[in-house]
Amino acid sequence: MSFKVAFIGAGSIGFTRGLLRDLLSIPEFHNIEVAFTDINERNLDMVTQLCQRDIDENGLNIKIQPTLNRREAFKDAKYIFSVVRIGGLEAFQLDVDIPLKYGIDQCVGDTLCAGGIMYGQRGIAEMLDICKDIREMAAPDVLLLNYANPMAMITWACNKYGGVNTIGLCHGVQGGHWQIATALGLKKEEVDIICAGINHQTWYISVKHNGEDLTHKILEAFESHPEFSKTEKVRIDMLRRFGYYSTESNGHLSEYVPWYRKRPEEINDWIDLGVWINGETGGYLRVCTEGRNWFETDFPNWLKEKPMEYKPEKRSEEHGSWIIEGLETGRVYRGHFNVVNNGVISNLPEDAIIEAPGYVDRNGINMPHVGDLPLGPAAVCNISISVQRLAVEAAVHGDDFLLRQAMMMDPLTGAVCNPKEIWQMTDEMLVAQEKWLPQYEKAIIEAKERLALGNLIPTKDDYKGAARLKVKSVEEMAEDREAASKNAGEADKAKERPAQVK
Repeated sequence: MSFKVAFIGAGSIGFTRGLLRDLLSIPEFHNIEVAFTDINERNLDMVTQLCQRDIDENGLNIKIQPTLNRREAFKDAKYIFSVVRIGGLEAFQLDVDIPLKYGIDQCVGDTLCAGGIMYGQRGIAEMLDICKDIREMAAPDVLLLNYANPMAMITWACNKYGGVNTIGLCHGVQGGHWQIATALGLKKEEVDIICAGINHQTWYISVKHNGEDLTHKILEAFESHPEFSKTEKVRIDMLRRFGYYSTESNGHLSEYVPWYRKRPEEINDWIDLGVWINGETGGYLRVCTEGRNWFETDFPNWLKEKPMEYKPEKRSEEHGSWIIEGLETGRVYRGHFNVVNNGVISNLPEDAIIEAPGYVDRNGINMPHVGDLPLGPAAVCNISISVQRLAVEAAVHGDDFLLRQAMMMDPLTGAVCNPKEIWQMTDEMLVAQEKWLPQYEKAIIEAKERLALGNLIPTKDDYKGAARLKVKSVEEMAEDREAASKNAGEADKAKERPAQVK
């Protein structure tokens, strides 16, 4: 088989290298074309060198086409992977630090809450331009496989306004599936699940073993588990109060709802600092910063290490390669995908991006009807969907009035801040991120004028959060090269969650 696959944001070492390995582990795909594109020439060059070395060492005759011109990369592409982070770590730092001045303590800040909303403003503006290039240059039946966050918002904008068939992909369902099986004392392959909701707020509404429904046993299993009882306190509490386990990590979930991070003195009651994803303030920003610093410093040694092996047993659970395999070969794949609802989940809005079970074969991506979510989980999702809809429309139209409403409706932001604080914080975030927000030119001028007037609401400029850890230096990371390289090279930066608890 021969077709073209392009990666945009290819300088993302974790995703790009792993997804390429997954694709080229499929025997029928040993003659495909591969193009990489990024705006950072150095990152693009480093990742291309590593991936080409992997290809060569696996005996394949594929030459990666690296280019800073994304239109060239998209030319005739049938599949495009988006792993972009618009604004990079510089903007990500602002997503975390500015809300923290107002008392909004985020673990990640890339999906909802103040940081996720602003990340969406940057990402959607750029993705609509990217979609224009895809429409003009790629194959007519091109499929955009979006791994970029905020997953739901970007996938929503690309489908509604970008004119490109887009599916959103995430590994959250697989991680929670493993946790449930482990808590129950079973192997993952022995537990059959149905998971439905929205990305990062998807609920395991059916958990079965040999046909027996085990949903009612999950709470006790997690409460009595020696590790999860300490590391997953937010998820366990949500399970206790809503009846179903949620896909997303303890730290992520804690920033999507109004109850667990609104009082600084209570945050540490719900998290632990053994692994960042359990709730550390700015945890994902820290590990991403460490990973990038380590990769850039240690890169020459990466070229000396053993290359990735393109073998079926080395293939990851990331959905991307499995979807393409199903579409091209007809082999059936079952996964959980982010798509426009269109009635799949009856009590969530038709236009929302939902995450639900789907099947892939030569006939395409098919989403079975799930029906109603339980009322409690549906209510949690519907609040987030309202925030997402406001944020998408704000980003597309450069409407800062809608942007401010999205901030006000966000559960944690609204729990911590009053309306005047939210208005001022939004002004600050717009001005600080001006270079990535071309659609807000007029609004940013007005925000600058307001901020210059003085008489501002006092903020906690030196506040570091309830659970902030220091970013390790390269020298500190060098004390454990294996751990540093693993962090830099993984797409899922919390894949292994050891029992390091307080």
